[in-house]
Amino acid sequence: MPIRSAVRRPVAAVIGVALVAALVSACSAHPHVDVTLPAQVDAAFPDDTQTQLQAAVEFAMAATGSTGAIVGVWSPWSGEWVAGVGDASVDDTFRIGEVTRAMICDVLYETVEAGVVTLDDPVSEYVGSVEGLSDSVTLGSLCDGTSGLGSYENSLIGEFLNTPGRVWNANELVAYGVGSMEDSLSGSTWSDSDAAYVLLGLALQKATGKSPAELLEDDVFDPLGLEDTSLPGDVAAAAGDPVLTGTVAEVGADGTLQCSAPTDLTVLSASMGSTNSGVVSTIDDLATYTRALATGALVSDDTGRFDNPLSVGSDQPSWFTSAGGAYQAGSLIGQYGSIPGYITASFTDPTTGMTVAVVLNDSAASDLVGAYLAFELAAIASKAAAADGQTAPDAGLPWTAQQYHDAIAALAVCPTS
Repeated sequence: MPIRSAVRRPVAAVIGVALVAALVSACSAHPHVDVTLPAQVDAAFPDDTQTQLQAAVEFAMAATGSTGAIVGVWSPWSGEWVAGVGDASVDDTFRIGEVTRAMICDVLYETVEAGVVTLDDPVSEYVGSVEGLSDSVTLGSLCDGTSGLGSYENSLIGEFLNTPGRVWNANELVAYGVGSMEDSLSGSTWSDSDAAYVLLGLALQKATGKSPAELLEDDVFDPLGLEDTSLPGDVAAAAGDPVLTGTVAEVGADGTLQCSAPTDLTVLSASMGSTNSGVVSTIDDLATYTRALATGALVSDDTGRFDNPLSVGSDQPSWFTSAGGAYQAGSLIGQYGSIPGYITASFTDPTTGMTVAVVLNDSAASDLVGAYLAFELAAIASKAAAADGQTAPDAGLPWTAQQYHDAIAALAVCPTS
């Protein structure tokens, strides 16, 4: 329920605030959450599978101008491959981009379960200071990508790159999205809006009295034991220590992309991403989180969060859809995206447990490269031979590794040979 004015009914307001505080306190006391999936066999992938995985990653690195990548691929029936490629280590921290969206939606669903808000609550009840916000925009529509809000990145990307240390006010970022809102898209059409997830973070902060960093820590990171995952403060800093260097190749004076001399963006303010793309993590934590996301481990009730996915565009296959702050790609559930310096993707099959998590350390290319690399790696891993005593699942994926290898080649911004 929304926190309302205390002017006319001070006693009732005190009781109301106390009730909200009690509900939020109950919501924050989350015990450790276990993710139920098939047990991972204690083995490495066969050599030929590892060779294919390595080659796929190295090709994507070349296509994006990345000097480093961290990759984790797990097939419970066959093996695993976790590696830092190039100038990267598996222990490095990095920015996870729009995987943050799924996390703030987890917070939303847990806050709904605690009885503090509902999915149908108008956002204006919590963030009344945002001018021009339609009452039809609900908390649930922000999470689902159906609010009609526009984005701020296209307008601000130049400033993000030129002043990476600038501290951004979340309300200012949201204003760009509201200013380009398309009411015709509201309700049943999915559209990609970074402003929507920043606004969702603001609304949940108002509803609970806790900062987005505290909400994510209490509702997502602590229950899953993600010790190396956090939403940093506004002060410009590296993603952590040790850290994967984050870069972006920019256009030089000669009009070409400077793939061999990218700009270092390792140190920047997470405020430019906030609850849309600001979280930092490690490859192991990212994989653990995605398994929990895919299986619905953080929310005890059957929410129907992924029951009615929507198409993400006419240029994408019918099996690539979105709902609840996450994407569904065939049998996989996860997220992908970018923030200056990094392209990230992570997906899990909630039935077989197969998981793929990747990060590339140059963000000049389309963030679809992250998703496409994850799909290519998943296709390779899905064909891996079963280890002794194990049985490979029957279900396959509706794409081939070669299909997404070619799709990455089509999006290449740097020479691949």
